[in-house]
Amino acid sequence: MKQSLGIGIGAGLVSALLFGVLLKATPLAIVLYLLAPLPILIVGLGWSHKAALVAAATGSLALALIVSPFLGLGFGTYLALPAWWLAYLALLGRAREDGQLEWYPTGRLLGWTAGTAALAFVAIAVIASPNYETFHAQLRGMSAKIVQTRQPAPRSEAAPPDQAPAGSGATAPAETPAADPQAEVADALARVAPALATQGLTLLLTFYLWAAARIVQVSGRLPRPWPDIPSTVMPRAVLGLLGAAVLLGFLPGYAGVLGTALAGSLSAAFALQGLAAFHDRSRGRAGRGALLFGLYLILFVTQGIALFALTLFGIADTALNLRRPGAARS
Repeated sequence: MKQSLGIGIGAGLVSALLFGVLLKATPLAIVLYLLAPLPILIVGLGWSHKAALVAAATGSLALALIVSPFLGLGFGTYLALPAWWLAYLALLGRAREDGQLEWYPTGRLLGWTAGTAALAFVAIAVIASPNYETFHAQLRGMSAKIVQTRQPAPRSEAAPPDQAPAGSGATAPAETPAADPQAEVADALARVAPALATQGLTLLLTFYLWAAARIVQVSGRLPRPWPDIPSTVMPRAVLGLLGAAVLLGFLPGYAGVLGTALAGSLSAAFALQGLAAFHDRSRGRAGRGALLFGLYLILFVTQGIALFALTLFGIADTALNLRRPGAARS
């Protein structure tokens, strides 16, 4: 117990250091910041979820005391506690009737990863801006800056073509102000920004969990056997959660933000399931290496388009049980 406590404290300090270097705003600092959850996950998977919880608390407290209370709270809410929670779920198990240990299914773990990403995003948004109008204004301002950098400014003209000559006595017809296309694009981007943010966070948390488990497995400390990741399938209940999230997204305030964020994170989870299904269904086929190479090449070139197709494939995989039509699905 004392050893786990000491390891947890050390991992928490390392994680806090990786997170804190983000203040330097250098490319290397950003890379180190992205690695911040790994020490907590490694401790949680290799020792115990209690050690991971100690790591999360230690890192948050260190940042709060040394840098600022807000930074410590943000670290704990956005990265540390999600890392502890996922490590806890990954090592859940129950004994079956035959005495064998049944580990927490990877499909449910993937669904919880998406849900954790959405909750973490909304929590950090509420902490940063308790007033929703302030949060929306900040989101709208960032979206406007992104649109302005990607679209050229409109050219100014010397005079409108329908302006009457000076001294002619004619009055120019009144015009209704035209809608600003950049403003409309910025508004649309601000509405979907929570979904885009949680899509990325879901992918990152999934990668962190996989990488930490691989590191712990190499060290020989991973308690559960390595799962068959290509066979990962989320339960059908997640489809109902996705539908509820879409409906919730139409509500005002932070309730709508939660719905949008959850819809985005679940779409990323279904895209990962679609990728797993492709791996699963291509096993044993001739030219499997070329098929997988082509898939990843398409993902790299088309990015969002292929990701959307994988999302639909993952949804169909859960809804229709494409890979195991005779199996029951909760």
